[in-house]
Amino acid sequence: MKSTVYSNYKYMLQDVQNVYIGAKFTYDEIIENDDLNFKFRSIVMAYLMKETEKETTLESDFYYMDPQSFTYKTYEQLRTKVKYSELVTKKHLFGKEEQIYEERIDKLRDFAAIPLEEKKQRGIVVQEIILSKLALLGFAL
Repeated sequence: MKSTVYSNYKYMLQDVQNVYIGAKFTYDEIIENDDLNFKFRSIVMAYLMKETEKETTLESDFYYMDPQSFTYKTYEQLRTKVKYSELVTKKHLFGKEEQIYEERIDKLRDFAAIPLEEKKQRGIVVQEIILSKLALLGFAL
């Protein structure tokens, strides 16, 4: 019997247009998890595992992604978007400042273009990736 343990940011949701996958999944967990989208699991096995370690999480893969890598090009074909949190300073009405995390969604090319040092400085945390179902459908294996 297989038991399931709730874990933040390890999920897969779908709507009509997109598949949302939590960024804490490792590539090994993606391959082993039958609840995840079959086509995405097949793409991971056929294309992404050639360049990536099994223990790598989606979060770290996207955080350190090189725009020249094969992994980047594969995700670009899937019209991937990245949902992340960024630490920002908000000013209140009477001048008090507060640091909070704001959620943002960027296309992969925009997110990958942010230099690593700037990601660290801005306190960016990758939460999920968003894949286009249409792109998944059209991806040839």
